[in-house]
Amino acid sequence: MPRPTTKDDLLKAAQENYEKLIQMIDDMSEKELNTPFDFSGEPSKKEAHWSRDKNVRDILIHLYEWHQLMLNFPKNNKGITDSKIAIAFLPAEYSWKTYGAMNVMFWNRHQKTSLEEAKKLFAKSHADVMALIKKYSNEELFMPKHFPWTGNAALGAYFVSTTSSHYDWAMKKIKAHKKNCKG
Repeated sequence: MPRPTTKDDLLKAAQENYEKLIQMIDDMSEKELNTPFDFSGEPSKKEAHWSRDKNVRDILIHLYEWHQLMLNFPKNNKGITDSKIAIAFLPAEYSWKTYGAMNVMFWNRHQKTSLEEAKKLFAKSHADVMALIKKYSNEELFMPKHFPWTGNAALGAYFVSTTSSHYDWAMKKIKAHKKNCKG
């Protein structure tokens, strides 16, 4: 599916990928759910997330925490008309160069969260993000610089990144884990 460029496409892609991800998790065997992720023998999987996330809970929590960033971004910038005083998408102590450390912080924060709780948190945050998308017009979502606090990007790009594209990432990772469990 191509990257969404309209509100309708965004809502459709986000919901379809959410449902596929949930179905993929629901279809996992006990062995697949209980075997820790291990991609250490796969040199092509160099990015930090391949060694960070050890199970489905870690993936769902990662998605949940990025949903929280998305939900807070417009709320934190409500009424902001000057890009110089906008509150960034990422927490102040992180940047797009250091967000890997933020992801590790999220991971550490949830090591005592159960898979069942992670599923509930993720379902709720997905619903909240979908409801937030619906509050915006197509122009508000996909016209670059419509909001001064989004910089040069369109607000919709943030929604795409935290929903449909991120869900694709999660499914690829789970698929690779399932393949490792069979092999």
